[in-house]
Amino acid sequence: HIEHLIYETNRLGLGGRVTASHLTSMHSMDNYYVSKLLPLMAESGIQAVCNPLINIHIQGRHDTYPKRRGLTRVPELLDAGVNVAFGHDCVMDPWYSMGSHDMLEVAHMGAHCLQMMGMAQLEEIFEMVTSRGAQVMQLDGYGVEVGNPANFVILQARTILDAIRLKPTRLAVFRKGKVIARTPKVKSVLEYDGQTKDICFEDWRK
Repeated sequence: HIEHLIYETNRLGLGGRVTASHLTSMHSMDNYYVSKLLPLMAESGIQAVCNPLINIHIQGRHDTYPKRRGLTRVPELLDAGVNVAFGHDCVMDPWYSMGSHDMLEVAHMGAHCLQMMGMAQLEEIFEMVTSRGAQVMQLDGYGVEVGNPANFVILQARTILDAIRLKPTRLAVFRKGKVIARTPKVKSVLEYDGQTKDICFEDWRK
């Protein structure tokens, strides 16, 4: 239980080094109880990992209607100052056979299930599968900064919205400045009524 984790984190002086995953029970707690719990989590330095794919699949499955979504309270945790990242969890196992290792799929599902569709919220969602996850893992030298290791992925997307919305092709994966994987750019072509036209699904407003 998160209450006991908070207690042990404080007792052992492990603030900033403890991460709680899933936290699905917080979805079912009453608001008053959670209002007391959130500041205790923030003060303890505990971080949280929500797993949208497996949580939406497993939680509430035996409920009658209305069914619980079962994801933890991500917006409230963020507002309380708790660092929250997204995780994938199960990949093609007895609990979840649809796993793909794709963190953009995780972001896509999380945005829907948590109803975080505003542009600022989508930017937070993107951080939860990038920089916030790096913070949870205490990765040094993360991000695009001079002197940091050149570990990054090039997407076939121009905006954060498209990165989450389209789950685009990963054109190249770099590790320590060297390409370790490539995927050709995807191109869609419409052939209709004797005419051929390239189709772009990216956000035309940018």
